[in-house]
Amino acid sequence: MAALLADMVPGARTIRVSQRDPGHIWPSPYTRAYGAQGQLIRLNRARCLTVARWVIRAHPELSWDGAYDLDLTTGVLRPAAEAYTDASGER
Repeated sequence: MAALLADMVPGARTIRVSQRDPGHIWPSPYTRAYGAQGQLIRLNRARCLTVARWVIRAHPELSWDGAYDLDLTTGVLRPAAEAYTDASGER
């Protein structure tokens, strides 16, 4: 799936998926894409929803209360909070 998403979002290295669209007060699939240097890659609404739904449906075992990051180079999906944790385990 990571290879398909990399083709769908050219230049993206990481995709962050959640059920919290900042523009809504109710749960809604949401995606942000980031390049290799962490720059935000703009997605239109249709692509944002499609990518989020693909990832969420591929991992129904996860609790989608928080955001998850999908590394498109390795295919590893992990909680987004881990991106902000240093090696000592502190934020």
